[in-house]
Amino acid sequence: MPVINIHRKLSSAVSVIIPLMVTVLMCAVVLINPAFIDEYIETLLLDYRFKVRNIIAPPELPDRVMTVLIDEKSLRKYGRWPWSRKLQAELVETVFKGEPAVVGIDIFYPEVESFTADSVLADTFSRHRGRLVAAPGFEVEKSRSYSHDIPDVLYDSAAARMKNLSQFRAFEAFRVLLPPDPIAGAALFGHVYSMPDRDGKLRWDNLYLKFGDEYFPSLALKMAEVLLFDTHGPMNLIGGGGAQFGELMIPADEFGRMHINYYGHEGLINHVSAADLLDGSIKPDMFKDMVVIIGTSAIATYDLKNTPFSANMPGVEKNATVLANVLNGFFITMAGPLVNLSVVFLCGLIAMLIGLRKDAAHSLIIYCGLTILLCISNFVFFTLYDYRMNLIYPLATILVSGALVISYRYFIEERRARDIRRMFSSYVTERVVNELIKHPGMAKLGGERREVTVLFADISGFTTFSENHDPEQVVDMLNEYLGAMTDVIFRWEGTLDKFIGDAIVAFWGAPLQQNNHAELAVRCSLNMMQKLDQLRAKWIAEGKTPLSMGVGLNTGEVLVGNIGAEGKKMDYTVIGDQVNIGARVESLTRKYDTHILITEMTYSKIEELIRNGKLGHIFIQGKGNVVVKGKKHSITIYAVKALDPAMDSLIETSTDESVIHMREK
Repeated sequence: MPVINIHRKLSSAVSVIIPLMVTVLMCAVVLINPAFIDEYIETLLLDYRFKVRNIIAPPELPDRVMTVLIDEKSLRKYGRWPWSRKLQAELVETVFKGEPAVVGIDIFYPEVESFTADSVLADTFSRHRGRLVAAPGFEVEKSRSYSHDIPDVLYDSAAARMKNLSQFRAFEAFRVLLPPDPIAGAALFGHVYSMPDRDGKLRWDNLYLKFGDEYFPSLALKMAEVLLFDTHGPMNLIGGGGAQFGELMIPADEFGRMHINYYGHEGLINHVSAADLLDGSIKPDMFKDMVVIIGTSAIATYDLKNTPFSANMPGVEKNATVLANVLNGFFITMAGPLVNLSVVFLCGLIAMLIGLRKDAAHSLIIYCGLTILLCISNFVFFTLYDYRMNLIYPLATILVSGALVISYRYFIEERRARDIRRMFSSYVTERVVNELIKHPGMAKLGGERREVTVLFADISGFTTFSENHDPEQVVDMLNEYLGAMTDVIFRWEGTLDKFIGDAIVAFWGAPLQQNNHAELAVRCSLNMMQKLDQLRAKWIAEGKTPLSMGVGLNTGEVLVGNIGAEGKKMDYTVIGDQVNIGARVESLTRKYDTHILITEMTYSKIEELIRNGKLGHIFIQGKGNVVVKGKKHSITIYAVKALDPAMDSLIETSTDESVIHMREK
C-alpha cells in the first residue's frame, strides 16, 4: 500500500512539474524566437491559416489596383524578352492614355540598349514623372553596406520624414543598379527587394531599405506615397513601427517589413495582357484613376515568387498585393511578445490542471480537446480579425506537456495496476481487480476503518477426520473443499482473507464499497452449504467420509488494510473485535446443532429485505443471547437455513431470555 501511495504522490508532483518546466521553456523560446522554428514550422502553420481563411471567409479582392503583364501571349506576339525599350515606351504611353492615378514599372534597366531607344523610354517617363515610379536594382548582402555619397538621381526618391531614428533596423543595400542616363533622371524610384523566409516562401515586404544614409521606400510604398500625398499628407517612416500617412498606419516589424496579406493564388488581382493593349484589343479606358503596375509574368522572364498560395506568383503581382494592402488598410497585425507569452502561460496552466486528473485516458481526450480549441481560436483570430498570434509555441506547450504527463501517467498506472493485481488477485475476483485498476479511488489502499461483514467457515471434526485418514486423501478432499468454497465466495463478490488450516475467512465491504455486504455474505453462506451438499453426495458416491461445515457471520466496523512486514510478507486482511466475534459465533454452530449462525448486527442489515420479500426462501430462527469471551454485553444470534423455493421466508425470534457465557475460544 505505501508503494502505491508513493506512486500517487509522485504522479501528482510530476503532473505539475512537467507542464511547469515545459511552460517556462516555451516562454523562454517565445522571447528568443529562433529563426529555424519561426521560419520553418510557424510559417507552415501560417500557410494553413491563410488557406483556411480563404475557404471560410475569402477576402474582398482589390478593385483599384491592376497589373499589366508581359506574359507568354505577349512574348509570342512581340518577341522574346527583353523587349526593345521603344516598345516598352509604347506600352507605358498606352497605359497613361487611360489616365491612371499612378503607374509602377516593375522592370529593371541595368544597362544601355541604345541612345535612341533609351531616350524614347526616358522621354515617356519624363512626361509622366509625377505619376510614375520605376524599380532600380538594390542589392543586399549581410555585413555589407554603402558608405559613399548616393547618386543625385536617387535623392528625390528617398524618404524625407522619419521618426524614432534610433529604432531603425532596416535591411541595408550595398549597391544599386540604376537605369542608364537619360532614363535614371526621368522617374521616381522604389526598390523591389524582398527576402523569402528560410523555407523559400515570400511572406514579408521590405517597406524600406537603407542605402548610404538614406532610406528608400519599396515600389508599392512609393506608389502609395504618390497617390496619397494630396489627401493624407507626407509619408513618415517610423522606426520599429512601419510607415504612416496621416491616420493611416502601415504596420511593420523592427526590420521595416510588412506582413503581406495575400488574397490567394496568382491571377486574382485584375490584370490584362500587354499584347492586348498594344494591338488595341483592349482600350486603356479601364485604367481611369486606377493604380497600375507594369511587369513580367512569363516564365522566361524569371520573376516568379513562392508564396503561401503558389510557387509561381509573378513578382509584379506580389507588389500589387502589397500596394492593395496599403490602399485598403488590409493588414495582418502581429501579436506582441506579451500576448504570445500570455497564451503560452495560459496553455501551460490548463495543461497542468489537466495533468492533475488521475485518469490518463480522459486526460488524453481533454488534451486533444484543448489542442483543437487552441487551433480553432487561433484560426478565428486570423480569419476574422487578420490578427496573427504565434501557434507553434502554445501548441508545443500542450502537446509536449500532454505527451510527457500521459506517458508518465500510463507508466505509473501500469505500475499501479501491477501492484493492485499483485495485492488483490488472490483475495477477490478478476472483475473486482479490474474495477480497482480502472477506479483505484474506489478503495483506499492504506489501512482504514470500514463496516464489513465477516464470514468464518470451519469443518466440523476435521482433527479427528485427519487422524483417521491417509494424509493424501485428507489433502485431496481439503483442496477440493477449499477450491469449491472459494469459487462460491468469489461468485458472491467476497474478498477471500485467508485459509487457517481447514478454516476459511472472507469478508464483504472492502476493498470495494458494497452497501449490501451483509446480504451478499448471507447469500454466499447459503450457497456454500448448497455446494457442500453436492460435495458430500459426491464423496459418499466415491466411498469417502463426507465433511460437515459450520459458518458464522458478523457485521461491524473493523480495521482493513495491507498488514504485515513490508517487503517480506503482507496480507490484505481485517482485524478488530467484530472479526473475533465472527470467529466465536462460528464455533457456536456445533453447540446449537446448526450450520449457519449470524449475529444481531448482521440480522439488522437483512431483516427489512426478508420482510419485503427481497431476500426469499430462508428461515431465520433466534437462538438466544450469548456473551462471547472478552465481552461484557450479550448479543443475539440467529440460525439461517434455506427453505424450499416454493416457501416464503420466515423469521422466528427467540423467547429464551437466558444468556450463555462462552468461555472457550
